[in-house]
Amino acid sequence: MEYLNLNKEKLTLTVEELNILLADYHLYYQKLRNFHWNIIGKSFFDLHEKFEEMYDDAVLKIDDIAERVLTLRFQPASNFSDYLKLSNLEESDSEFTDIEMVKILLEDHGKILSQMRKVVKVADEANDEGTIDLIGAYIRELEKTSWMLDAWVMKTKQTHQEIK
Repeated sequence: MEYLNLNKEKLTLTVEELNILLADYHLYYQKLRNFHWNIIGKSFFDLHEKFEEMYDDAVLKIDDIAERVLTLRFQPASNFSDYLKLSNLEESDSEFTDIEMVKILLEDHGKILSQMRKVVKVADEANDEGTIDLIGAYIRELEKTSWMLDAWVMKTKQTHQEIK
């Protein structure tokens, strides 16, 4: 770890948490593909496009997370069987309404955000600013996406008073 000036022992926990996040993103990506393929009804055009946008973003994050693990001179998890064991997320069926799909994704966002915060915590303890910077940006982006999806499922007659 000489070229990064980081303690390899301290980075072990960071890499463990990054591999869990990598697993989370793989299951999330596949769930987005599933929902993209199986959305039906009046929201088809909007959500079909939104889910594609989201899985395109997820695949970039998958690559970034794996490459961060490699940058730290560790091996990223790379088997789907490992992802299923490591992930905080679960696979999903295909037959849901549009609102159910969005609610499932919001639940997953909560789990992914929690995992991201774990990564930041252990990276901070290892003085790993590169990982903190990467994941911090992901937190901000996922929070914004979550807000937008949450706004989409809110009742249209709901007033601003009720939201507060």
